[in-house]
Amino acid sequence: MTTKPLLTAPNQIELAIGGMTCASCAARIEKKLNRMDGVTATVNYATEKATVRYVDDVTPDDLIATVEKTGYTAVLPPPPTPAGAEPAAEPVDELRGLRTRLWVSLVLTVPVIALAMVPAWQFEYWQWLSLTLAAPVVVYGGLPFHRAAWINLRHGAATMDTLVSLGTLAAFGWSVWALFLGTAGEPGMTHPFSFDISRTDGAGNIYLEAAAGVTVFILAGRYFEARAKRTAGAALRALLELGAKDVAVLRGGAETRIPVDQLAVGDRFVVRPGEKIATDGVVDEGTSAVDASMLTGESVPVEVGPGDTVVGATVNAGGRLVVTATRIGGDTQLAQMARLVEQAQTGKAAVQRLADRISGVFVPIVIALAAGTLGWWLGTGAGATAAFTAAVAVLIIACPCALGLATPTALLVGTGRGAQLGILIKGPEVLESTKQVDTVVLDKTGTVTTGRMTLVDVLPAAGEDRAELLRLAGALEAASEHPIAQAVAAGAAEAGALPPVTGFANVEGLGVTGSVEGREVLVGRLRLLREHGLDVPEEVARAATAAEAEGRTAVLAGWDGRARGVLAVADVVKPTSRAAVAGLRALGLTPVLLTGDNATVAKAVAAEVGIDEVIAEVLPADKVDVVRRLQGDGRTVAMVGDGVNDAAALAQADLGLAMGTGTDVAIEASDLTLVRGDLMAAVDAIRLSRRTLGIIKGNLFWAFAYNVAALPLAAAGLLNPMIAGAAMAFSSVFVVANSLRLRGFRPVA
Repeated sequence: MTTKPLLTAPNQIELAIGGMTCASCAARIEKKLNRMDGVTATVNYATEKATVRYVDDVTPDDLIATVEKTGYTAVLPPPPTPAGAEPAAEPVDELRGLRTRLWVSLVLTVPVIALAMVPAWQFEYWQWLSLTLAAPVVVYGGLPFHRAAWINLRHGAATMDTLVSLGTLAAFGWSVWALFLGTAGEPGMTHPFSFDISRTDGAGNIYLEAAAGVTVFILAGRYFEARAKRTAGAALRALLELGAKDVAVLRGGAETRIPVDQLAVGDRFVVRPGEKIATDGVVDEGTSAVDASMLTGESVPVEVGPGDTVVGATVNAGGRLVVTATRIGGDTQLAQMARLVEQAQTGKAAVQRLADRISGVFVPIVIALAAGTLGWWLGTGAGATAAFTAAVAVLIIACPCALGLATPTALLVGTGRGAQLGILIKGPEVLESTKQVDTVVLDKTGTVTTGRMTLVDVLPAAGEDRAELLRLAGALEAASEHPIAQAVAAGAAEAGALPPVTGFANVEGLGVTGSVEGREVLVGRLRLLREHGLDVPEEVARAATAAEAEGRTAVLAGWDGRARGVLAVADVVKPTSRAAVAGLRALGLTPVLLTGDNATVAKAVAAEVGIDEVIAEVLPADKVDVVRRLQGDGRTVAMVGDGVNDAAALAQADLGLAMGTGTDVAIEASDLTLVRGDLMAAVDAIRLSRRTLGIIKGNLFWAFAYNVAALPLAAAGLLNPMIAGAAMAFSSVFVVANSLRLRGFRPVA
């Protein structure tokens, strides 16, 4: 495909293409569209769509006209179904028509093959019965191939259908000639079924079983391909159908049930236990557990309360919630996920572009090879039968339909399975990137750690009561909005109710003071206590220093003239981070921890999760420079992050992975989006991407190796045309079945 600068083509459109029957059809349409000035197109045979970028001088009608001139149909896809609306009926007519054609052809072909293979059943006029049964198969059953071949011939092109049509019509035409003008129509004529090539003049031979058998086998291959493509796309359709259909909106203090597509941003709606959340929003009232497994793949429900965000299509598993809608329709996370999956499925990997180029030039070469085979056999005096059989076998065996299916079907299944597990692969190019990556840079806050400060330890001085230290310090900190104070207050509240505070005061940068149960309590830095004349025992100072050495924030508490102990607060490591780092190492990646925190904190976190290389005290704007420096050292870098300050680094990295719990900016800049905020999802994403790429390469190898190996056998007269047709059809079904194995992909436990 000719590559053109996308900057000159600001418009993008997607066309639904009709009439394609193989990969070379897609290659032809793509080539014609790309010849238009200011147009860059990608045509996908599996999804039957063309993604086209074009300049303002070109209109969609021009694009459609070009496709139609090439011999195919093109229409603008229907507008997207509103969130929660009933999905449009699926176009099953094509599949049903193909199934009917297959069954009729199969019923008629079985006796034709049986009569040809068993000489004992060849009664006096058996050959005329075979003609009567085979004719509808070749004409009606093979009509899609003949029609496509004729359209392509009118446009001066040849495709796989040309080979099938030529081969079956040649076998049928030879048989008709032998029956009416040769000796094959004589009463009592018999001939044994054989896999070898016998040297006769051919006037007494008929190939009706080959013509009918090849048609049935290839029809069967096409039918199973179409059905498998529908199965492969099921994950995306299921994703689009997840949304709620209606919603109870609060208006004028009363609940009103309306269709979900009438919901507006700012509307407050009620979600009862067991109901789906209608759209993305923020909880106003109530607490509950929300089951987000259909979006994130995470089975454990998430606790939510006032101020927490919720995602449309997730299920309220607990109490009654009142939610304010923040995003609706195409802006919701569900709609964005579906869009990302569809974009990935309509793209092409570099390996597929090679297959398309091969398909584009393959057919003329095969026709020339078939003609050469016919001429060579005739020239050696082997007889018309041997020459004709070998040439037809070459035509039939050569159809590389499997080449055109190798990548699209694997992409359909792989991206669909990823969506089910909360892994969104943005495009097929990402698959190749995952194979090359050798270094993974992990942002610390929110990726390896929870991103929230948590009370991790309470260290009372000798003779002090731990519970009292926690209760008094927690009560005072509860009056502060500082994240560290809130962490201490939350930890204390878990142990019991906190007493009230009077005379609360904030000492900027040092801590807080106030009266709790008649005691003047100070909580904060060591300097705060000393400035207020409190005695700080050596053991308390040592405990604070030790906590800070471990990367924690030490908060001292004291009253009645003396420091009473230390409370250690830290941004704790997520429970799965250590296992995830081990999983990344097992994939051959070297983990690097990147953070703006001080080196002590960073090294403590790195040691906890098993990372050796740490880059700390990096300003947000400098993260991209770190990625560039690693790339300059010859490394292929993956970056995992979740914040706005990670977006540039995610875009710079060879492979960007954004945590779905992060910002839209980070997600937009990444190649892979991990819907659940769990680093283990990064391991699964790389595993799934690599496995999908492996399936694609395996498909291409078997499809191409099959053709390369079989063509010489056919040319040498060692393949019966019917066997060649069966093998060719089987290769396509094998490729699709191999791709469907991705549906069984399981995340790391």
